[in-house]
Amino acid sequence: MIRYYTSFTSPLGRITMQSDEHGLLGVWFETQTTQPEELGEYTDKHPILINTIKQLQEYFAGEREQFDLPLAAKGTEFQQKVWHALSMIPYGETWSYQDLANAIDNPKAVRAVGLANGKNPISVIVPCHRVIGKNGKLTGYAGGVERKEKLLKLEKVRE
Repeated sequence: MIRYYTSFTSPLGRITMQSDEHGLLGVWFETQTTQPEELGEYTDKHPILINTIKQLQEYFAGEREQFDLPLAAKGTEFQQKVWHALSMIPYGETWSYQDLANAIDNPKAVRAVGLANGKNPISVIVPCHRVIGKNGKLTGYAGGVERKEKLLKLEKVRE
């Protein structure tokens, strides 16, 4: 399967996106820890990537709260379950890792949920930045805690 990629500069730095014919495989900041080994073929004409840039620009402009993109991230069944649950966290809200574990009906899997959250390849769109520590503190984010804080401020997270 051919993979395509492109990038653009967001208010939080350069973002690269990768897709195949079925959907979005990844979205990451340039310093992020969850980047693929191979990008594929560069293009600025793939419809999924064009739509991803458009929706991300709307999000950063405060004009979009939900994304409507075909997602095709690769991961284990457990990771897929966690990433799906992440997509259910409403804009402007945060969940703890415990909340996320409860959402997948596995309340004892808090650590595993944290690991799966950290492996989320589709930053911003699959909102792993909305997950915080049980004590309400910001915890690790593959794109950097400073970006996580800015994303939450953008969404005007209610304390």
